[in-house]
Amino acid sequence: MRLTMPTGTPEGIPLTVMPFREDAVIGTMSLATLVRLVPSPRQEEDQRALKTASGHDRRRAELRATVQRTLKSQKGKNIPDYAEYIAAGVLGKHGSAWSTPPITLWHAGEVAAMSDELVAGSGLRTLTVAPDAMVIAVDGETQTTAWHDIYRAPESFGLTYTELGRRVRIPFELYIGISPADARQIFYDRNVKGVDVAKNLAMSMDQRDLATRLAYTVGEKLEVESDGQRMPFGKLVNAGKRQLTKTDKEVVTLSALRALIVTAVFGAKGVQYSAANVNEGHLPSHTDADEVTTVVVRLVSRLIEDRFPDFARRSAITAPAVMAGLGVLLHRATPWRAPSRRDELRHGGAPAGRRPLGARACLLGRRLRQRRRHRASQLQRRCEGLRRPSRGRAPRPAQRTGPQGPRRARLNTPVCRGAVDVEPSNPRRGPRPGTATPLA
Repeated sequence: MRLTMPTGTPEGIPLTVMPFREDAVIGTMSLATLVRLVPSPRQEEDQRALKTASGHDRRRAELRATVQRTLKSQKGKNIPDYAEYIAAGVLGKHGSAWSTPPITLWHAGEVAAMSDELVAGSGLRTLTVAPDAMVIAVDGETQTTAWHDIYRAPESFGLTYTELGRRVRIPFELYIGISPADARQIFYDRNVKGVDVAKNLAMSMDQRDLATRLAYTVGEKLEVESDGQRMPFGKLVNAGKRQLTKTDKEVVTLSALRALIVTAVFGAKGVQYSAANVNEGHLPSHTDADEVTTVVVRLVSRLIEDRFPDFARRSAITAPAVMAGLGVLLHRATPWRAPSRRDELRHGGAPAGRRPLGARACLLGRRLRQRRRHRASQLQRRCEGLRRPSRGRAPRPAQRTGPQGPRRARLNTPVCRGAVDVEPSNPRRGPRPGTATPLA
């Protein structure tokens, strides 16, 4: 008697998907399903763990290495920040302004089962992935590793397994039955074909950046007159380019306006924030976001309103470097501006918390400036036959005096004085052969 194998529904992980190509589907899954379907890349790169792993797991790690780069590269450094970003989004800290791209998965081999359409004409189907199927993240592996870190210790991110199961649905696209060469080509196309966005332009799109929000606030609150009609200044700010062309109707770029704002807030130090995020923790001490917003919007709006004819002509004032310099000048009018060293010497004092310099230091600084101003130039010293003695050394022979006279007479104008250089002689040996003697 021979028994037949069961022909019921195959075991595995069911996924509700919709085909968008003959060999690819899209859908969403829970975090628990992702963790079961795609192992952690950290585990697949752990050589110690692979020594005791099963042959199936070792083959999966080898197959992954053919279509992915290791976490030891630059992408591994972004995983902690990515996990913090995802956790903050799940907790609602970002509101609706957060997103993660769909994870691109590759199913090596055929699927266990594919059902008919769940709803006629909709394309929705149930796809079953076998428990031993090799599913690899071709694109989005950094996000996959971040999800694994969150699922391993949700408490460290302020989450629980209940919240992860209720709030999280991860979008994905799954390529089925394609060859490893095709999977490598998809990896190449996703990571190389795209054009990177300039950092300054991307920074102008960041609405969580305080400087970018201030730039948009200035554009909304300030009204100017252009071409005979009154309009918000924001309509004349180009947010999509780093440089304007002749055909653009805008007068300034958002990145240049942001450079004006960061230097108005931080002074010359604000140049380093032209391509970096600015949050409330970066603001000067004893200030807050409300005070900075009120003062900076008022100063910047007044500057643009007074000089708007120059902006309308798109003169040199609209250049990012000039805008940054104007922001440094506006910083001097802010209440949180720290006095410079020159101000301390000029007023003979210092702000609270610092040791005052006093009148003596002020007088000393004035004397040093006077000495620099009246110091003889190098050309004048040469004409006078003077030599500046080096520090820690004896004076030059031409400056030595004494009963024996100079060791070497250095005559500056031999033709006018009718003399030549005289070499010193040793009284025991007599004059050196071949040396010149004074003329009569």
